[in-house]
Amino acid sequence: MSRALAVKDWSVYLVTDSTAAILGKRDLVDVVRSALQGGVAIVQYRDKKSDTRDLIDTARALHKVTAEFDVPLVINDRVDVAIAIKAEGVHLGQTDMDIGTARSMLGPAAIIGATVSSQHEALTAILDGADYLGIGTVFSTPTKEDTKSIISTSGVREILKVVTDQQTKQEKYIPCVAIGGINASNIQRVYFQSQFKLKEFNSWVTIDGVAVVSAIIAAEDPEAAARELQTLLMQPPPFANQGQTSTKQTDVFIKTIPQVLDQLSCQSPLCHNMTNLVVQNLAASVAGAIGASPIMSNYGAEAEDLAVHGGALVINTGTITPDILIEHIKAFKAYNAAGQPVLFDPVGAGATRVRRKAVKTLMAAGYFSLIKGNEDEIRTVLDSGPRVAQKGVDSRPSTTTNEEKASMVRQLAERERNVVLMTGVIDFLSDGDRTCEISCGHKYLGMIPGSGCTLGTTLAACLAVWRQDPLLAALAGVLLFETAAERAAARDYVKGPGTFVPAFIDELEKCSRRGENDYDWLEEKWKVL
Repeated sequence: MSRALAVKDWSVYLVTDSTAAILGKRDLVDVVRSALQGGVAIVQYRDKKSDTRDLIDTARALHKVTAEFDVPLVINDRVDVAIAIKAEGVHLGQTDMDIGTARSMLGPAAIIGATVSSQHEALTAILDGADYLGIGTVFSTPTKEDTKSIISTSGVREILKVVTDQQTKQEKYIPCVAIGGINASNIQRVYFQSQFKLKEFNSWVTIDGVAVVSAIIAAEDPEAAARELQTLLMQPPPFANQGQTSTKQTDVFIKTIPQVLDQLSCQSPLCHNMTNLVVQNLAASVAGAIGASPIMSNYGAEAEDLAVHGGALVINTGTITPDILIEHIKAFKAYNAAGQPVLFDPVGAGATRVRRKAVKTLMAAGYFSLIKGNEDEIRTVLDSGPRVAQKGVDSRPSTTTNEEKASMVRQLAERERNVVLMTGVIDFLSDGDRTCEISCGHKYLGMIPGSGCTLGTTLAACLAVWRQDPLLAALAGVLLFETAAERAAARDYVKGPGTFVPAFIDELEKCSRRGENDYDWLEEKWKVL
């Protein structure tokens, strides 16, 4: 029986790095001892450059230390080194010795882990007899030069589904740790977004731990770094919605939406817009009309101070340059750290290679509470189907059915564990569990440059005041925005988009401050699918 079954804690899995860039001039054994004092649960000795004799000497010294803490030591790649020092096991990459040969050399008790980056690799490793899996690379990292692909948290999640299925078939538990670019700034998000729900059991499945390299090895105080990672894993991320409601009852929605709108004027939430110059004035006017407090700042260094005020951030990629992307990421991380909502508006996401790359970079940089876009933009973020050839920021005429659109938003929301809104003639909104179809608005909105961007401002404000149910907050924002458009267009003096805009601002103000019982329009414009 493999010793892997005796390993009860996989939470913080340390992978060593002996290079000067990471370890510096310190002694590796001393660093590992410090990390073990901080709670590291398993150690992998990885060294691709040293001679065999040096590898054995260092591995033997490490094994002496790990044994003091009753923590397993596995050797990366080198089965011969593991045999020489009687290590607990080995960890094998896709180009290393095959698992069957390693097992025949090491025996049935050895722990054998495998690195996998796809469902196929995971399934193969399990069937070949791997005791645990290292899933990645999650994020880009300088410590692994042969990275084939970056799979992100969504890739980890998809691999976990295969593992869970195989565990059921084999009646064998297979621990999984995520690896690649994981540190204190993203460890909670990796754990959170890697989860998926087993609906038949109403339970959540997630990784057993995270494998880290430089987050501990390069730390000034490895013990403190390891302890911090352990602590973070035990806590939900600050942006997670604690006690979130998830009602599907229409009457509850109708009663709650007015409360959301009332809170806009009561709380006057800060709405931090990082948006293009074309829409800044209109976005500020919209925010003011609904009771929010707007600030237009594309300077990321301001975000840390702004995020403490309980508001929300809008990241709009209508204008994107390398410098702007850097500022977006700074602000993004600040709002995530403060636990405040962040809305992503991937304007023109499929129009150019630059924009597609920017989307991938931002999606990897943090957690978005809500992603809003037209059909082409949502498809690009989902990265599903043929590549979208977007013309500028405009959406192409749709060729998909309403059922397919609903499926897209549901799939993306489930993958990211957030809320997704696809705008169009009919809007689709989902949190992965509940999906709504919304039928309102007016054609004049499509004639106003940046009107969709200002919808993002409205949604962000609603998210800031109603944290307990982001989908319901977003639904309130869409209904407020599009109902105001309908009422503005119905005014006698509105003859086109030029006269529409001021009337629209007026109606936003009126709709957001209606009496508690003056929401008869709510029942007619949407439905839960």
